[in-house]
Amino acid sequence: MDITFNSLEELYERIKPALMTKKEEMKRKGYEYIKEEDIWNYLKEVKWRNSKDLMLHEMVNDVLNVDNYVIDQYLKEKLNLRNRQVY
Repeated sequence: MDITFNSLEELYERIKPALMTKKEEMKRKGYEYIKEEDIWNYLKEVKWRNSKDLMLHEMVNDVLNVDNYVIDQYLKEKLNLRNRQVY
């Protein structure tokens, strides 16, 4: 059975339970400031950037198994870029 999504918002809502699970895992490991959107943005902008025809189970697997440190570094880099643009 093929599942299709009409928008990124639909896809986000479908994998949100996995994002919430990952966020809670990260929170237990000391990354209290990481949000579901941060995990989503990392995967969307880095991991899945050039991917085509990803299956839903592959995306959920990526969410649950992405390295916490990598997400943390991605977010810190994004924040540093924003801070540099302000000055």
